[in-house]
Amino acid sequence: MTRSAKPSAAHGLPTRQGVSPSCVGLPAGPWPTITDFLVERFPAVSRGVWLERMTQGLMADEYGQPVTPERPYQAPLRVYYYRDQSAMAAEPDVPFEAQVLYQDAHLVVADKPHFLPVTPSGPYVQQTLLVRLKNQLGLPDLAPLHRIDRETAGLVLFSVQRSERDAYQTLFRERSLRKHYLAVAPFRADLPLPLTRHSCIEADELFFRQREGPGEPNSQTRVALLAVNGAHGAHGELGLYSLSPVTGRKHQLRVHMNALSLPIVNDRIYPPVPVTPHDDFAKPLQLLAQALEFKDPLTGQIRRFESQRKLALDWRK
Repeated sequence: MTRSAKPSAAHGLPTRQGVSPSCVGLPAGPWPTITDFLVERFPAVSRGVWLERMTQGLMADEYGQPVTPERPYQAPLRVYYYRDQSAMAAEPDVPFEAQVLYQDAHLVVADKPHFLPVTPSGPYVQQTLLVRLKNQLGLPDLAPLHRIDRETAGLVLFSVQRSERDAYQTLFRERSLRKHYLAVAPFRADLPLPLTRHSCIEADELFFRQREGPGEPNSQTRVALLAVNGAHGAHGELGLYSLSPVTGRKHQLRVHMNALSLPIVNDRIYPPVPVTPHDDFAKPLQLLAQALEFKDPLTGQIRRFESQRKLALDWRK
């Protein structure tokens, strides 16, 4: 969604290799030049790096005017710039591909593999679902309407038109879009199912993890058991679970299942661990965003999409 009626970043700096430029707002302040502000605002980026970006034409304001080394400071103003390309070249490779299940003038529905982030973050830029789809489909304004964890596979819904994005995001704000997941986790004969887990999910001490806390409940998940695998393999007796989140908190399903003493198979951070483990492509998290269903706010049509993927430990035929 655009934040104002001013020209967008695409006007001054177009999407490049599927990646939109980064943006920083200039507040009121005493800096003589825009360069001086940037050096103070981003101490990890040297003045030389900013000057090189400017001389290469990799920076512009919200009106498309170039940002030059000696340009006087002015505020309020938004400045756009491209991130370091060398860092993008060194990002981790994700050797799995998404499938486009549906595309029209309004929506794209993608079936994401495990380990692929939805949007750029941390070391991932080109190796993300959004950037790959922008490049593949030639849709520079494509934007995700929701996100699923990098470790989770399954359905992700994208908006094609900027002007229509808010109408679709209303589905999530009003909780009128139904989401269904499949998960493989230990079987507990003593746990009455189905059940609904209500709890307060909050940030844990470590930035990459969430936890349940004592506050007012802000999350809700319906949990049902679909089948039990009576075999006792490496993971013990397993259950296949249907998870239907009513809310959309970060790591909600993983936190709720762990709190029920049902940690999802191959979850690397729940139960809690002190550091983020490295990816093991041979052991994907057994969690799949399996189905989405909603009434299209533009056409009134009932839409339902189902993932074509299957969890590695889903033993059903």
